[in-house]
Amino acid sequence: MVKKVVLAYSGGLDTSIIIPWLKETYKCEVIAMAGNVGQEEELNGLEEKALKTGASKLYIEDLREEFVRDYIWPTLQAGAIYEAKYLLGTSMARPILAKRQVEIAIKEGADALAHGCTGKGNDQVRFELTYKALAPHLHVIAPWREWNLSSREDAIDYAQKHQIPITASKKKIYSEDRNLWHLSHEGGLLENLEYEPEEALWSITVSPDKAPDTPCYLEVEFEAGIPVGLNGQRLPPAELVSSANQIGGEHGIGRVDMVENRLVGMKSRGIYETPGGTLLVQAHRELESICLDKNILRIKDMLAVIYADLVYNGQWHTPLRQALDSFVEVSQKQVSGTICLKLYKGTASVASRSSPYSLYREDLATFGADSTYRQQDAQGFINLFGLPIQVQALVEKRNS
Repeated sequence: MVKKVVLAYSGGLDTSIIIPWLKETYKCEVIAMAGNVGQEEELNGLEEKALKTGASKLYIEDLREEFVRDYIWPTLQAGAIYEAKYLLGTSMARPILAKRQVEIAIKEGADALAHGCTGKGNDQVRFELTYKALAPHLHVIAPWREWNLSSREDAIDYAQKHQIPITASKKKIYSEDRNLWHLSHEGGLLENLEYEPEEALWSITVSPDKAPDTPCYLEVEFEAGIPVGLNGQRLPPAELVSSANQIGGEHGIGRVDMVENRLVGMKSRGIYETPGGTLLVQAHRELESICLDKNILRIKDMLAVIYADLVYNGQWHTPLRQALDSFVEVSQKQVSGTICLKLYKGTASVASRSSPYSLYREDLATFGADSTYRQQDAQGFINLFGLPIQVQALVEKRNS
């Protein structure tokens, strides 16, 4: 029997109606937990709302620095991008929120955890795999898999019937998720693949055609694969991401419209705004291109796909992620230096690269005269490298 439940609470449509539903259905105490991972104004008035709708208390946990340091940076270092487009903003935030939710549940002596994720989405998996990893003894309640509501329209009707204040409406029915790394939009008219999002949908990036007519140069400094400064100023993790977001957003950087493969088997359309993340990921890759040798880059690229799937699928708290992090950590030891990007109307191109660990040598790469590379040595190399091809051709000629 459930007596006390800790709910992952955002104050959005779903979790707003879940508090009274839990009290009606389970006759239990409900403690709400909201994690601040950079939602900004979405946290305003949250405590009053949670208490008015029936929660006994609300925890608001500031997780921003931990989110960037322990989740965003490792994913950035790994080069993990889901299906070559999605920078995993929502995916990375779920395990840290679920982790803190578990910690509060244990502290409060709760016997159950609850979330507002739908039975069609990825987030239910991300939350519950974290529960299983950190608190396998706690009961899990997923209202969207239990109640008779079947759509966001039904949820809005429930909220209105119970006089629960919400910002969603049947005209503005997009599902949005915001944190330090990105802002996502799903649902509503976006479910029609022929529909082009109206400009009003985009919230943290200006339209590229309305971006400044003058290019902007942004220097990103890294230490061991981790961003530590912008334009010569060293910044703490959360502030650095916020600053990169502001700069990238002003220049129309980081808009993505994609159809992705959800873990549960269906395809879905997601609209993502990740201005700062787009710049940091590009700068990191440019720095790796001069600091890592070919073989490490090739292996790292292969593992990046696995890492992206792992994060997307909610498998953050697993030995596999820890093992991959060990490889990534070694690979990043000499990924230090500065990349300068040129931002202009929705695009970012590299302007300059520098690193004390750069493997690029101008005296080797030059097409001019040099004294370090003997071009005559190439003949022996080609003969040995091409030997299998030559043997295969001789066999085919002999048997033709």
